[in-house]
Amino acid sequence: MKCDFCDQKATVFLTQLVEGQMKKVCLCEACAKERGVTDPTGFSLADVLLGGLPGGAGSITMSSSAVAPGNGKKCDTCGFTLDDLRRVRRFGCSDCYATFSEEVNQMIRGMHKGVSHVGKVPEGLMALQFRNQRIEELRSRLEQAISSESYEEAAGIRDEIRNLDEVKG
Repeated sequence: MKCDFCDQKATVFLTQLVEGQMKKVCLCEACAKERGVTDPTGFSLADVLLGGLPGGAGSITMSSSAVAPGNGKKCDTCGFTLDDLRRVRRFGCSDCYATFSEEVNQMIRGMHKGVSHVGKVPEGLMALQFRNQRIEELRSRLEQAISSESYEEAAGIRDEIRNLDEVKG
């Protein structure tokens, strides 16, 4: 397969949804580097598709000064910034998940009804999940009962936890 911008052999194949339609681009290594495909902070398939031929009216130029300053949050591992995340909608490394967790949760809340999965689960798993939640609630109540020196209540809660654990095992 040949590069969409020159006649060399394509080694980079990209697919992305752009304006609701799937677009595919085949690039040789030189054209991929020229368009910033190898730079995770500056790549956008839409820019490659809309950019036209190299040096043309819509060609892409990568400039670090074009990036607007954000809140200064930056991944210590890869140097990825919050602005990079917002622009390319992907992470620079696995540590970015922890670094930008607060912002990602806000993004997810805007896209979905919540941040935890509430879809279908395999048969039997729901009962296990409910039992585990009940045990966690009981352990919390047990700690409260012990701290308030309600030992009879704590003993009853302890027995209930044991019964649930026996059913589990």
